[in-house]
Amino acid sequence: MIRSITQPKLDTALESLLEGYTRLFVVGCGTCVTLTQTGGAPQVAAMRERLLSWGKMVTGSTVVPVACDELSHEILEEHQGAVASAEALVIMTCAFGVQTIAGQFGKMVVPALDTLFIGKESAAGTFLEVCVQCGQCILGETGGICPVTSCHKGLVNGPCGGTKAGKCEIDPNKDCAWTLIYNRLKSFDKLDLMRRYQPPRHHNVEPKPGRFQAPGT
Repeated sequence: MIRSITQPKLDTALESLLEGYTRLFVVGCGTCVTLTQTGGAPQVAAMRERLLSWGKMVTGSTVVPVACDELSHEILEEHQGAVASAEALVIMTCAFGVQTIAGQFGKMVVPALDTLFIGKESAAGTFLEVCVQCGQCILGETGGICPVTSCHKGLVNGPCGGTKAGKCEIDPNKDCAWTLIYNRLKSFDKLDLMRRYQPPRHHNVEPKPGRFQAPGT
């Protein structure tokens, strides 16, 4: 299961963003941030209490099913009065949700979370970064293991000199990404793929801001 992984902003950072605003409406999301327990119903309720303790007035709150969906506008319209009377919306979603909601209402939005990465759940409540969306995928040469995210140093041409007994020198409890790649390619008799030189990362491979149009549309 792939999710946008977020973490709460520090209270000092959030208080700074809220400076000058008194009346607030809190928005959470029922997907990624609910799963990571950073913006679901319990966290929205806790945020409401925190804001009240800071002397703020909370006009209302809700958890929309999918904040990054354009339909979030229809859900929030059910709270039209409370949203209208708020000076700003405190958004407890990933950056996608913040931007979506910001474009739907003539209100200032204050993100309560920082978006870290796109992650895959490896165990209950544990998420590992699986993709940085670099636009230069080399998974075909590495047996489906991404060294950009799996290697602490993001090395794309083999391991560093610090790997020892198949473990990473930065985190001895973590398997070296290139040991994993070697073992997988060896099992497929494809070790020759490791001899292919990967040129330096081309950071302009995808113009910013990124845009993609599906063929035939």
